[in-house]
Amino acid sequence: MTSGPLSARLPDFPWDQLAPYATIARRHPDGVVDLSIGTPVDPTPRVVQDALGAAADSPGYPLTIGRPETRQAAIDWLWRRFAVTGLGIDAVLPVIGTKELISTLPLHLGVSSGDLVVIPELAYPTYAVGAALVGARTLAADSLTAIGPERPTLLWLNSPSNPTGRVLPSEHLRKVVDWCRERGTIVVSDECYLECAWDASAVSVLHPEVCGGSHEGILSIHSLSKRSNLAGYRCGFVAGDQTLIAELLSVRKNLGLILPGPQQLALVAALDDDAHVEAQHAVYAARRRSLRESLASAGFRIDHSEASLYLWASRDEDCWSTVAWLAERGILVAPGAFYGAAGARHVRVALTASDERVAAVASRL
Repeated sequence: MTSGPLSARLPDFPWDQLAPYATIARRHPDGVVDLSIGTPVDPTPRVVQDALGAAADSPGYPLTIGRPETRQAAIDWLWRRFAVTGLGIDAVLPVIGTKELISTLPLHLGVSSGDLVVIPELAYPTYAVGAALVGARTLAADSLTAIGPERPTLLWLNSPSNPTGRVLPSEHLRKVVDWCRERGTIVVSDECYLECAWDASAVSVLHPEVCGGSHEGILSIHSLSKRSNLAGYRCGFVAGDQTLIAELLSVRKNLGLILPGPQQLALVAALDDDAHVEAQHAVYAARRRSLRESLASAGFRIDHSEASLYLWASRDEDCWSTVAWLAERGILVAPGAFYGAAGARHVRVALTASDERVAAVASRL
């Protein structure tokens, strides 16, 4: 690993580049409609707030591995919602928000300088950040043949995708898992939008049809930020290969990376309750319809977007030109270039705005 400041190995934070466009958008007489970041705006479910309040008296240190009921809630949720079987209590680890986990995963799994990490062609930037932290090389590839003869140390999957909303079918996921197992490559699947599907059914990489009933060499990452409006709670978990989970646990115990005790019980309440998820899904579905119709009326084409909390939109021009055009109308979106060269002619439009702000988009377009 090269010496010198760690920040020198990391890219500039992409959203800093949006600051001039945000300034333009805020000048709109009716204010900005910020669709650039997928941060929830609706209330945290009452059942979760009540659970957090009831757990507020928490004077002792929580265990890094997490409470048994927290891990069991994750196992039960994966089985109930996505037919995942065969997970033991020691194959689940709660984490302090999934961005923290994603960015440090290569380090914690022993990925070394010069190792190869494969990421999707259009990808959440933090996958590459995690590789850069350890000095690993990255290859953006959606096709296994594009990887060539080299054996990657780690391969990222993301379905439903951020930013495109694309859902990978189980046949494709199974092919990737088999390919990686033949080469000893760890498969990590970011499944944070699994419950945010609209026009397709999303499947977990831990489903028996994908993994063949064995979780060897596989990890799946899950967040409650989107499905339960818990971004402020920093609740997530990773599940899969028990040996890999044990390795993560060993490192995280030494570093003191522990999901706080009250949040662990809030996580249980959120995973055990499906009613708030269905209600929130309906809210997002209505906002999605409105935004999609508004963009289409303004000449945009929507690609993929069958899941996740974004619309992947294009006017067949440079993405920064589209960002500027929308900013002049008081609407802030993320340029597709943030997610890779393949996104240079798209923008990502988040569904995470209030009904009133979504209606404002319709009036402006």
